[in-house]
Amino acid sequence: MEFTINQIAQLVDGDVAGDGDLKINMLGKIQEAGPGQISFLSNPKYESHLYSTQASAVIVKKDFLPKKELKTTLVRVDDPYATFTQLLEEYHKTISFEKEGIEEPSFLGKGSTTGDKVYRGAFSYIGENVQVGNNVKIYPHAYIGDHVVLGDNTIVYSGAKLYAHTKVGKNCVLHSGAIIGSDGFGFAPQEDGAYKAIPQLGNVVLEDNVSIGANTVVDCSTFYGDATLIKTGVKLDNLIQVAHNVQIGENTVMAAQSGVSGSTEVGKNCVIGGQVGIAGHIKIKDKTSIAAQSGIGKSIKRENTAIMGSPAFDLKEYYKSYAVFKSLPDFNKRLKQLEEKILNLPSFDKK
Repeated sequence: MEFTINQIAQLVDGDVAGDGDLKINMLGKIQEAGPGQISFLSNPKYESHLYSTQASAVIVKKDFLPKKELKTTLVRVDDPYATFTQLLEEYHKTISFEKEGIEEPSFLGKGSTTGDKVYRGAFSYIGENVQVGNNVKIYPHAYIGDHVVLGDNTIVYSGAKLYAHTKVGKNCVLHSGAIIGSDGFGFAPQEDGAYKAIPQLGNVVLEDNVSIGANTVVDCSTFYGDATLIKTGVKLDNLIQVAHNVQIGENTVMAAQSGVSGSTEVGKNCVIGGQVGIAGHIKIKDKTSIAAQSGIGKSIKRENTAIMGSPAFDLKEYYKSYAVFKSLPDFNKRLKQLEEKILNLPSFDKK
């Protein structure tokens, strides 16, 4: 798939300096790109690569003035990094949605409907009474249970599994191994010490523009009519566990190996680092930042809070405490030295 530099400039509202008719078919790093590729220059420390790059085009800031002669065509924009990100998104969208049609064998259950430009990969399974929107891509070996809804432009990659009654909005991505709607961890202790499974009857709702990483699990809610709710714009990394009845607010991002226990509410625009553990039945306010490997055992009641540690507390206070903690061996050594000096002081006999 090729575009001229002029076409790309028109897409990103940029100005061309050089040969705008050259064809571009790939994006690349400025120090590695070759003919037919476009790159960008945002950080001044990489400017030297601009004069030796083999890229056909480089995106630069509008007020950039080259110090040497150039072999490449420039595309001048307001923000080169944001513009290059936009091109990456467009390129990814193009290659992600190029597949159409039905590969055999694949299964479509009774009462299920599919929209236009849908792709159904070989060995994919779609149960009964499923609604598949327009331009949805279901890759080989994906499993879509009964009564599932998939919104327009959603991608379900190979090996992802959606249990019955899961609802997925528009423009969502479910990566390989993602499991949506499995039973919540509900077991009632018995008098003999055994545990009896509590039926999990609810479902999971993913709103629009949600991304679910590879091997991430989102459990269904306990009661029929309730839902484990992942709101618009949430991005979950790989290897995350979201328990039953959890709610995660708009545009919150969560890094790998984190876990959220049952019935916890995470606010919107939160940033949660890797390997964070969040206890159940608590609330985390909007715009909370949680550093990696933190343990959250109680509600976070103020917005715009940054916390760290296990148990977690204010980030600035954590750094102050950590500075003391790192110095403890030295403090201990000095304390022993002082103790020895005191013990060796001349004694005074009042008698």
